[in-house]
Amino acid sequence: MDIIENLKLMQETADSLRRVGKKIGVVPTMGYLHEGHLSLIRKARHLSDVVITTIFVNPTQFGPAEDFKSYPRSFAQDQRLAKAAGTDIIFYPTSENMYPPDYLTYVEVDKITQVLCGASRPTHFRGVTTVVTKLFNLTKPHLAIFGQKDAQQALVIRRMVRDLNMDVEIIVAPIVREADGLAMSSRNVYLTPEERRQAVVLYHSLQQAQKIIEGGEKDPQIVIDKITELIRQQPLAQIDYIALVDTEKLKPVSKIQGEILIAEAVKFGKARLIDNIILNV
Repeated sequence: MDIIENLKLMQETADSLRRVGKKIGVVPTMGYLHEGHLSLIRKARHLSDVVITTIFVNPTQFGPAEDFKSYPRSFAQDQRLAKAAGTDIIFYPTSENMYPPDYLTYVEVDKITQVLCGASRPTHFRGVTTVVTKLFNLTKPHLAIFGQKDAQQALVIRRMVRDLNMDVEIIVAPIVREADGLAMSSRNVYLTPEERRQAVVLYHSLQQAQKIIEGGEKDPQIVIDKITELIRQQPLAQIDYIALVDTEKLKPVSKIQGEILIAEAVKFGKARLIDNIILNV
């Protein structure tokens, strides 16, 4: 496994791989790898000739009061895990190289970035789409793998790729969960033992929502109320949002039918956790 930090070298390496007909799969991450990330790497391994895992804690997707400086990092462990999962190249750029002092250019997807997580993190998705565009330009993948846990992010990136005619296939892989159902996340490390115990309510609430809908409920507000009631039984939970939206424009649905995304964001202490489920009704 190779580790590349230099941007120009990464581009030149990707160009040379393409010239000899290699299919490149990229898995963008912010490091502190867990089984969720590793499942994406293994999927890329299955679909690609060369797997590039990017590890970059992207400053532009953090708000001023968010956890950029304290975001968990463990590059030595990441190298070992990434290699074992099938990574051929780790791309590990620095913030100074990705965003030099005279940096001025950003990529922004309108409307669908202003709801759900975008409502409480107004600059977040501009940072995500900018860095993903840069990573695509540097690693030149044929395909890129993202996780369903960040459902809004995946939808935004798919839209960006479509609107900007980017020549890369976006693949979204299922959520990987702990044994009790909590979605795996690097930020789970922030949870105290009691917060961790209560946080599983996110998964339980989605299970309850699915059961209610499969039972015939068509009113989204009733489902939202049931989810809210269940989450509020946990005293440490602070709800950011709970929403039932369509999977194209991320607009609230007036009736539960077709493909819908049930998404939620809840804070437990320092950790803001997200989870979701997509249903076809």
